[in-house]
Amino acid sequence: MSARAQSADRRINSVTQATASGELYLSISNLWKAFGEFLALKDISLDIHEGEFICFLGPSGCGKTTLLRAIAGLDLQTKGSVMQDGKDVSNLPPSERDFGIVFQSYALFPNLTIEKNIAFGLENTGRDKSEIAVRVHELLELVGLPDQGTKYPAQLSGGQQQRIALARAIATNPGLLLLDEPLSALDAKVRVHLRHEIKELQRKLGVTTVMVTHDQEEALTMADKIVVMNQGVIEQVGSPTEIYREPANLFVADFIGEMNQLPATARGKAGISIGADSDIVKSQTHHFSDGETIVAAIRPEDVIPHGNGTSASDETDVIGDPENVFTVKLAEMEFLGSFWRCRLQNEYFGASELIADFSINAVRRFELEEGKDMVVELPQDRLMAFPRVEAN
Repeated sequence: MSARAQSADRRINSVTQATASGELYLSISNLWKAFGEFLALKDISLDIHEGEFICFLGPSGCGKTTLLRAIAGLDLQTKGSVMQDGKDVSNLPPSERDFGIVFQSYALFPNLTIEKNIAFGLENTGRDKSEIAVRVHELLELVGLPDQGTKYPAQLSGGQQQRIALARAIATNPGLLLLDEPLSALDAKVRVHLRHEIKELQRKLGVTTVMVTHDQEEALTMADKIVVMNQGVIEQVGSPTEIYREPANLFVADFIGEMNQLPATARGKAGISIGADSDIVKSQTHHFSDGETIVAAIRPEDVIPHGNGTSASDETDVIGDPENVFTVKLAEMEFLGSFWRCRLQNEYFGASELIADFSINAVRRFELEEGKDMVVELPQDRLMAFPRVEAN
């Protein structure tokens, strides 16, 4: 094994140990960024630990790319600080910061071979040619393209070019890897395959990684933690499971995955009434005052089917709370391969429809058909309440 490879192994072991102990690697404190009168970032504070894979997720214009560029020093913050590995890098130029970066557009040099593209950053580090050649070969092996070194970027597919861009970014063993929507220019199948490869590579190297994406699926499948952003602020930070199952507010709930939103009224601290004059149903514990208008929210996959019937009282297969059982009309069914997306109507919902995702087996078992009545349960632990003012 080369000295360079041994160094990389030592780094991986060090990062693994640091991650286990929760060592802080990147700390962003009270960071603001203004472009003239427009505030792109508003008082951002965030801690990232060594070895973590973090995704900045949000709609276009939310500030996620601006935050990534501030970390890299490509757009200096208006105020606030960035600490990396115990060092204040807030005002350092990009050349003096320890990171590698991969852009959406690959940014490979079209007139250089793949080997020379990867070697470009290594040539300014004082290494001799033989050491650089060994390192380039190691990296080509690492990204699964050992025989492509003599080709030019135009001779490779988009997915292959992005792997080369990744190899170039990690060539100098940076402490931080920044990915600016690296998969958005690729087709769906290549994107799914490459996101798995990037995650496996990140785990192997143990490098702290920050990725910007607007793709919810990418964030949910790749990240250790997701930072959900909107209009220049952080709405929530958490694991993919926490973000999806326990959204902090209605924006997060609505942005990540599908979410039903129904007009409701607070009844006690763990109850609501949905729509007009409906009975009280049990919900997650909330902080709203009795009688306050709110939004009831539940994900389509959390709606439980209990079968065909004319009324909830006729249903004998009810599991859970009878208070949370509704008779609905199955207004529309849409086949989506592994499940059916169903639109359910009920007099209490008013103009709103309840969207439910039922498995193929459930549709077959209960003989569900458009136009028929059926019984569904809205389980208490999945029925959330949010302020009405946050509704879309």
